[in-house]
Amino acid sequence: MSLNTIDPAEVAKFEAMAAEWWDPAGKFKPLHMLNPCRLGYITTQIAAEFGRDLTAALPFKGLRLLDIGCGGGLLSEPMARLGAAVVGADAAARNIPIAQLHAEQMGLEIDYRNCAAEDLAKDGEVFDVVLNMEVVEHVPYPQAFLTACQGLLKPGGLMICSTLNRNPKSFMMGIIGAEWVMRWLPKGTHDWSKFITPDELYTMLEAAGLKPVDRKGMVFNPINWNWSLSDRDLSVNYVTASVKPG
Repeated sequence: MSLNTIDPAEVAKFEAMAAEWWDPAGKFKPLHMLNPCRLGYITTQIAAEFGRDLTAALPFKGLRLLDIGCGGGLLSEPMARLGAAVVGADAAARNIPIAQLHAEQMGLEIDYRNCAAEDLAKDGEVFDVVLNMEVVEHVPYPQAFLTACQGLLKPGGLMICSTLNRNPKSFMMGIIGAEWVMRWLPKGTHDWSKFITPDELYTMLEAAGLKPVDRKGMVFNPINWNWSLSDRDLSVNYVTASVKPG
């Protein structure tokens, strides 16, 4: 029996915030701040896996990329600028016209769709790269979701997956700090019980038929007010790379 990996309550949260995707001071301020760090990891991993030169004009030309849970397109757009053929998929219908309009204003061609990973699989879609960023903690069945994403990868394809660790520090930083104190996000955006430890995620990726090849922490520095990658500190936000065996 296939499981529906969409949680209507989680979708409703992001539908309510949809109009603010491209406001760097709005409800998605944390993602705007995190984006340079995420992009640095994503581009480095893709370039290494596919032998691409990031100094080239369109280093990802010829690669088909899925941004699952694309929101307003904060990652889809830079991937398109780097030459990838991008499909942005999101279960929140209100996100799609906002993403489409912004891409049009930027002169970018991105195929945005209001659908789930299972819908793409039913249509026989396959990709070289799947970006699965800050999504897995919002779905009701993480294992089923990751397995569906694995099915969308070509043999030798790469999935980048980021989420939040589950421990007392992540509760303090991700819930109390981000939602209650700094008010970067509306209260209730995250459910700490749905956070996933790095070891749990690795186990789920392997069960989905993927081979994890890398993981790093994404660490916020409150003094410099920026994010950076860490080989050691995966205590709150972290990102992984995994490959589908060819």
